[in-house]
Amino acid sequence: MNWTLEVVVVPVSDVDRAKEFYADRLGFNVDHDTRVGDDVRIVQLTPPGSGCSVVIGRGAVPDMPPGSLKGLQLVVPDLEKARAELVARGVEVSEIQVLGENPRPVPHPLDNVGFVFFTDPDGNAWGVQQISSRG
Repeated sequence: MNWTLEVVVVPVSDVDRAKEFYADRLGFNVDHDTRVGDDVRIVQLTPPGSGCSVVIGRGAVPDMPPGSLKGLQLVVPDLEKARAELVARGVEVSEIQVLGENPRPVPHPLDNVGFVFFTDPDGNAWGVQQISSRG
């Protein structure tokens, strides 16, 4: 049986500001923005190519302190290109960092060990790791 992770709830203080950040700055696709009355709103966004979405909102999502989610990680095949895209979109992103050493040869020296980091407007912390091929 496959067990797939499909949704992660990201706690935010301002749904519109977070939606703009994830859609316009990060380039996530807006799957839906659903309002159920005045007190319930659910916005689902998916990173390009991902099988897992993030959900932001109010009312129908778990009550967590905004900015309390740390350690979310995206994976890209080309970290330098991904970082340049984030910078061009106005995201404050770290320089490329190499964390550790590869135990075996890999197609690119940044594979597995190359990372950049950023936070959303509430302080939820994200990492981006390079993996150019799996195998």
